[in-house]
Amino acid sequence: MKFLIFGLGNIGPEYSNTRHNAGFMVVDRMAAEAGAEWNSKRYAWRSEVKHKGRNFILLKPTTYMNLSGKAVRYWMNKEKVESDRILVVVDDIALPVGVLRMRAKGGDGGHNGLISIIEQLGTLTFPRLRIGIGDEYHQGYQVDYVLGEFSEDEKKILDTALKQSLEMIKSFGTIGIERTMNYFNK
Repeated sequence: MKFLIFGLGNIGPEYSNTRHNAGFMVVDRMAAEAGAEWNSKRYAWRSEVKHKGRNFILLKPTTYMNLSGKAVRYWMNKEKVESDRILVVVDDIALPVGVLRMRAKGGDGGHNGLISIIEQLGTLTFPRLRIGIGDEYHQGYQVDYVLGEFSEDEKKILDTALKQSLEMIKSFGTIGIERTMNYFNK
């Protein structure tokens, strides 16, 4: 059984440790823990991890955040995977730093990556794992905040969240989204 795990972020070293790249951080960690390598492919960096008979194809879109939907649609078609077997991993300012929420569907929450995916797929119904990055910014400085780096204290919280997010992804692939949400969403 095959699953596509899309970690959203922006490519380039200037973005690598920013809050907006929390999705990249998750799939990077999953690949690293499995000893998997990344390969540059069309619209994305691609890696593959196996767990309990499941094949997790990890993808980091190279289209930049605002055009993430182009990569998601392309890879869903290429791998012949339906929307219920994809998982979009995305940062979320509406959640405190390190809080994780998995959902089977939902709106875009003003997130440009999700807006792009919803436009390209024509549906709100696709699983997503939201990673809280907090909202500690002054009005008018949201872009600076999400493109800023985590503080040292936030990095400690994030490390725990990244570990748990890998368990959630594996659970999603093995026992399904409903049971995963019931177990992990607090």
